[in-house]
Amino acid sequence: MNERPSREAFTIKEWRLIQRLNTPAKVQRWLTSLPYNWERRGGTMRSFREVVRRNQAHCLEASVAAAVILEQHGYLPLLFDLESIDLLDHVIFVFQQNGRWGSIARSRDIGLHGRKPVFENLRQLVWSYFDPYIDMTGRIKGYGLTSLYELGNYDWRFNSRNMHKIEDHLRAIPHRKLKSSDRRYVYWHERYKIYKQRYPRRSPAYYGNRHQWML
Repeated sequence: MNERPSREAFTIKEWRLIQRLNTPAKVQRWLTSLPYNWERRGGTMRSFREVVRRNQAHCLEASVAAAVILEQHGYLPLLFDLESIDLLDHVIFVFQQNGRWGSIARSRDIGLHGRKPVFENLRQLVWSYFDPYIDMTGRIKGYGLTSLYELGNYDWRFNSRNMHKIEDHLRAIPHRKLKSSDRRYVYWHERYKIYKQRYPRRSPAYYGNRHQWML
């Protein structure tokens, strides 16, 4: 399904949402406003249609929703997998504006949301996530880019079922390794532990690159 759907493929509610969210920044604000999908009744992987219907999303669901919306505004449906040592990957939607890369994302942690299109390449974009990714167990070790068009005729826009094929695809794509300093990791890991001891219900936002964030 590599052809952009026509207006008739969407419900009135979906189409109005798409027309309103005509920039990456607007899509990010909408996703940030949605309740996070904690998957309390078991793992989910919902399409754009199901995200709109249920009004909640986790990172991969948000990325797919962003891809469907911005596809209608001329963007490619690109997903970017940030691979972690604890196997808890973070998936974001990535886009280019004026030759620079940016991203749209939803997470439990504010530091893992989107980025403004200010990065010369994807490696720079990954590094903007490295420090905020470090929690009790997380550390980025690699990254991989794919287009949802690579899924062929698979319905990733309107599917009513859990789309585990997307998860399998993201695991299978080539990933580039990201070498990082143990000293850097230990510093942010210790700082995170201290912060969570003091504020167990808060998400840290003490990182120096907040001016690059798109919330």
